[in-house]
Amino acid sequence: MFFDCRNLADRERGIAAAVEAVKLGELAVIPTDTVYGLGADAFNKEAVAALLAAKGRGRNMPPPVLIGSRNTLDGLVYTLPTAAYDLVEAFWPGALTLAVKHAPSLKWDLGDTDNTVFVRMPLHPVALEVLRATGPMAVSSANLTGQPAANTGTEAMDQLGASVRVYLEAGVSSLPVDDGPVLPSTIVDVTGDVPRVLRAGAISLERLQTVVPSMLGPAA
Repeated sequence: MFFDCRNLADRERGIAAAVEAVKLGELAVIPTDTVYGLGADAFNKEAVAALLAAKGRGRNMPPPVLIGSRNTLDGLVYTLPTAAYDLVEAFWPGALTLAVKHAPSLKWDLGDTDNTVFVRMPLHPVALEVLRATGPMAVSSANLTGQPAANTGTEAMDQLGASVRVYLEAGVSSLPVDDGPVLPSTIVDVTGDVPRVLRAGAISLERLQTVVPSMLGPAA
């Protein structure tokens, strides 16, 4: 099913359909503030496996988790350093993904995570409405592995086809930077003593360092 969320009636139907699909263990494509995401219930092992299969990935490449509220993060982790909360306060919702140690009590199976999960709260009204109804979703870029990331719902459907139950279209989610491609989120590892950028993206190291001066850049 394909819904154009730029139309109010279609938006309401589409969000309801996406929420229902996720709760039934099926896949949905949702817009975010970076690239489009392929999502599943993070606590449904079979749904996460279907997500990886749709992308052509193995368990060695577990998907990130998107959440609809900052408070949800506290329920997913055992503990967080002060720097992590400072980054959340400054950049969430937005294009910042945090690599955190998840709570050992969580009943999920995202793949071979080594107890580390990548968590983000996206700055997109459609995504947030879906996430607040579904709870945490395993969400990876809505494209086949090795192919360009999808910047629209139509581009995602062209790649993923019938493997996805619901597609939500909302136009291009983010403007290209310097006429280049839409940038993914910046990933910061907060599991160690000093936060470090694992992947450069939409939020620059310089902006991160205005909040956490000790922030390290990507390893050489």
